[in-house]
Amino acid sequence: MTLIEHLEELRSRLLISMGAVAVGAIGGWFLFNPVVGLLREPYCDVVNSMPPSQRPPAGCDFIFLGAIDAFVIKIKVVAFIGLFIALPIVLYQLWAFVVPGLTSRERKLAIPFVVSSVLLFSLGAVLAYVTLPRGLDFLIGFAGEHIQPLLGAKEFIGFVMIMTLAFGVSFEFPLLLIFLSGVGLISSQQMRGWRRYVAVVIAIVAAVITPSQDPYTMLAMMVPMVLLYEAAILVTRLMKK
Repeated sequence: MTLIEHLEELRSRLLISMGAVAVGAIGGWFLFNPVVGLLREPYCDVVNSMPPSQRPPAGCDFIFLGAIDAFVIKIKVVAFIGLFIALPIVLYQLWAFVVPGLTSRERKLAIPFVVSSVLLFSLGAVLAYVTLPRGLDFLIGFAGEHIQPLLGAKEFIGFVMIMTLAFGVSFEFPLLLIFLSGVGLISSQQMRGWRRYVAVVIAIVAAVITPSQDPYTMLAMMVPMVLLYEAAILVTRLMKK
């Protein structure tokens, strides 16, 4: 394929992915209230654990100040839900774009790639949600006794979305290693030799990309990533790479 043909294929793949996200967003429109209620629960847990004198006047309800904030909040949440629903199609389009440069044996890995990618991203998203109450409690605790939290819906939902994406994308790390091993760029022996350095890099990355910057969230990302790195080494050894 020529460069123009590659660009045309990339455009078609992007259009299909965007269309899938748009269709998923239609479902996300009807899931908006349940998802916001689910995101509200960790904050409610933190508020309910606070002394009555320190609880915010709005309870665990969020607020918005701008006239268009409600619209922006709904669009952001709906788009995020749409991306999550369309994730298998988006990942398949990514794989299909890369397939022409792979062997026939490697092309057969499309379904395992998509399934494992969705599962790993979902695992990261669930872990981010489970870790959220501890992170919120740690961060809000810095305010002291005489400062009450009053969280804006737009800021809080944006924070949760960034945190979910950070965990979800970072959990795709072993798939990248397995792919690089599959095409012969790295080997399991090299990965075993990089263990110490990779652990340090993972710790730095976990400290930087977790939006809450608290030790609970950092460890919740760091420990699974180290375990996933070890799992990637095992898989590449089974692949005899």
